[in-house]
Amino acid sequence: MTMGRVLLVDDDKNLREVVRYALVREGFLVEEASDGASALQRVGGSPFDLLVLDVMMPEMDGLEVCRRVRKTSAVPILFLSSRGEELDKVLGLELGGDDYLAKPFSTRELTSRVKAILRRTRPVAAPAPKEEVLRVGVLALDPAEHRVTVGATEVVLTATEFRLLRAFMTRPGRVYPRDELMELAYEDAHVVSERTLDSHVRGIRSKLRDAGVDPIETVHGVGYRMARPA
Repeated sequence: MTMGRVLLVDDDKNLREVVRYALVREGFLVEEASDGASALQRVGGSPFDLLVLDVMMPEMDGLEVCRRVRKTSAVPILFLSSRGEELDKVLGLELGGDDYLAKPFSTRELTSRVKAILRRTRPVAAPAPKEEVLRVGVLALDPAEHRVTVGATEVVLTATEFRLLRAFMTRPGRVYPRDELMELAYEDAHVVSERTLDSHVRGIRSKLRDAGVDPIETVHGVGYRMARPA
């Protein structure tokens, strides 16, 4: 049984060889793309469990690839980049990335991040009795179908965004401190920064605003909460 199918996208052939070897050794099936255009063709042609996506590529960089992928797919994305600026990390996460790994990195850290992303994004194989649909005003979240709607409009969230929104909707009005949200949303919370969490919350808020609602409130110095419906 394979651990999953990974698409590795990087214009550096030597780095692809190293990463491919590390992932194959852990039981993953790995396909490669050397540029953004071919990566988009592969994503459109067959399903993957994860994209490992380099940010700095010629012609079409990883951020643009992510932007286009997110129009049609919620496949988890792990960004790789030699640039360590916080702004780049935040932008990648706000575009829909699930995690960010700066070069140089160890193959052990890479495989650990890949496994952590897949653990928190894969659905449970055999769920216990069907969970009820959560509703806050016109906003609805169906855990069984992994579906979020605002009225008749479906809102496409990444797996991490879905877990965060689910936490908010479970207890509207309750203030969730950032550290508690990190424990709820990330299986390996110790590798996630508060800035990463904030980026995912901004992503949720942006998508909900586009659908016509804005129920998540910032409680400065503490965390976030889902406003109770009026």
